[in-house]
Amino acid sequence: MDTLPSVRIVLVEPQGEINVGSIARVMKNMGLQQLWIVSPRCDPKGELARRWAVHAEDVLQQARMTDSLATALADCQRVFATVGRDVADLALPLWTPRQAAPQLLAVPQSALVFGREDRGLTNAELECAHGLVQIPTANAYPSLNLAQAVAVCCYELWLTVCDSGGTFSQGSAVPFEQLQGFYDHLEQVLLQIGFLYPHTAASRMAKVRSLLGRAYPTAAEVALLRGILRQVEWAIQHAATIASDTFPLQ
Repeated sequence: MDTLPSVRIVLVEPQGEINVGSIARVMKNMGLQQLWIVSPRCDPKGELARRWAVHAEDVLQQARMTDSLATALADCQRVFATVGRDVADLALPLWTPRQAAPQLLAVPQSALVFGREDRGLTNAELECAHGLVQIPTANAYPSLNLAQAVAVCCYELWLTVCDSGGTFSQGSAVPFEQLQGFYDHLEQVLLQIGFLYPHTAASRMAKVRSLLGRAYPTAAEVALLRGILRQVEWAIQHAATIASDTFPLQ
């Protein structure tokens, strides 16, 4: 196998052309072709980026630009986000790149998201992921350059493919866009029945996302859950009729 077409690298607001060019180069070294860039703070196809990409200019030229992380992840069945800080407040599983690699390769389309050079990803962006990836480093100086972090993760993906002989059983996990629609629907219903309150909805929904995200539901399972939500909405709208039919006046 010469390429890993199922894994997408997503950069959020990169600010250095040298980093972007170096990332394109290491992606091509390790067989990755899909580069998405969200709201870049540099020219990701500029002269400096092209120079550092060396023979991977094609990866740069084919890179997709968007202003929305959700757009970059829309068709992905599995999303992992990288972190370089303590995230104990987020109820998401934490993996090393080596642990994450086979999971990213086990679905038809996955994404590995990298944050800004200076401050990484926000909690809201991290909560879009099914899990988090952190590169183990020495405590004396744990911070990695963005391009270095991408290189480590791309290497682990390629090594996993080489060790497996290039064969992975790819399941039918639900795309990010469809799962996000379910979470939005669930939040509306939980607010409607009083389980959630507006001022605490975000934190409680983060826990719900973590719980369901670890299950990696299929499209059919998400459709089933949305059917349950629609029935709950119907029951709320017809509560008075249901009550009178169930408990008729004597």
